[in-house]
Amino acid sequence: MKILVANIGSTSFKFRLFDLDGVAEHVLAEGGLERVTDHGSAIEESLKGLVEEGHLSSIDALDAVGFKTVLGKDLSGCVPGDDKVLKALDDFIEIAPAHNPPYAASIRYFRDHYPNVQRVALFETAFYQWVPEATRTYALPKSWRDLGIQRLGFHGASHKYVTERVAELMERPDVATRVRDLYVKGPGTFTGKPFRTVSCHLGGSSSVTGVQNGVAMGTSMGLSPQSGLPQNNRVGDLDSNALPYAMAKLGIPVEEALRQMNKEGGLLGISGVSNDLRDIKKAADEGHADAQLAIEVLIDSIRTYIGQFMFKMGGLEALVFTAGIGEHNPWLRAAVCEGLEEFGLKIDPALNEVLHSEGPIHAAGSKIQVWVIPTNEELVIARESQRLLNK
Repeated sequence: MKILVANIGSTSFKFRLFDLDGVAEHVLAEGGLERVTDHGSAIEESLKGLVEEGHLSSIDALDAVGFKTVLGKDLSGCVPGDDKVLKALDDFIEIAPAHNPPYAASIRYFRDHYPNVQRVALFETAFYQWVPEATRTYALPKSWRDLGIQRLGFHGASHKYVTERVAELMERPDVATRVRDLYVKGPGTFTGKPFRTVSCHLGGSSSVTGVQNGVAMGTSMGLSPQSGLPQNNRVGDLDSNALPYAMAKLGIPVEEALRQMNKEGGLLGISGVSNDLRDIKKAADEGHADAQLAIEVLIDSIRTYIGQFMFKMGGLEALVFTAGIGEHNPWLRAAVCEGLEEFGLKIDPALNEVLHSEGPIHAAGSKIQVWVIPTNEELVIARESQRLLNK
């Protein structure tokens, strides 16, 4: 089964073409276009290239296209990319103005121009469908909650991938199977030995998720990707009263306030140096106080959420670092894990220092295992698309 996975930004179209036969999983091609003004033209150019390069005999040889949709109103999971998905995306444009319009436009393009190619939408919120209601609910009036305002969570494909993978690595096939079949069979009832993990997806956009026996029980992000950890240039958690106060004192309208929160906040806003952690670390090492503060705020926020989920689950079997920052910054991993020996977590400095790929970094005798696992969101989307179509 040949499945094209589409990762769409407001001005970009990236893709990866998979060939899945139920046993083997092959990446046939990958690529993309930047500075896109018309996603339909980008789709046509990409499909034409796949045919010309021999990856597809024709466009009709494509079985499905899987979309990494971000969030939809009153809809989540892995579902056919039909008009119901389009309505859900349109109804939450205000929450995800940079993501939902290009995804909706691309789904419509495939529907109108290639109706024989199956469309699948895997929402980033899908992994959080079974989070307890008390954890999802904001303390808001019912009229607000009826609008769909709740904690939704993101990076679901990434957290699902590393949860399944760490279960395999720690020889917990019962948990790995449960995670693998989650969107098809649901969580069911779990009777095995507890398996509690926290995964830290740390990149330009970051989140921390607590997972109990393969099912998410909470995450740092809420209604939108704006919340949770400080992002590269997005604020993260913020008291709601800060918004009207800043607007009044700075004399700016809500649109400008939101722009600053989304474009000039986060690590960029604190450091004043860059939104790239590599630049911030270099500046901090050279004595830049605000750059050092940005690093400390990020580490404090990561540790806060790890502690929250560890306490809620009553313990921890594994801590996982993934995504660009999590995979390639041993110093950050060491800082996050510092001083946790009495909780049973101890990393091996030598292992940690050299590891930039998949592997363990915990010390011998550590009761809590610590792993670095490169994520693969596209593979999750391809797998789930195949499962949905087979179902």
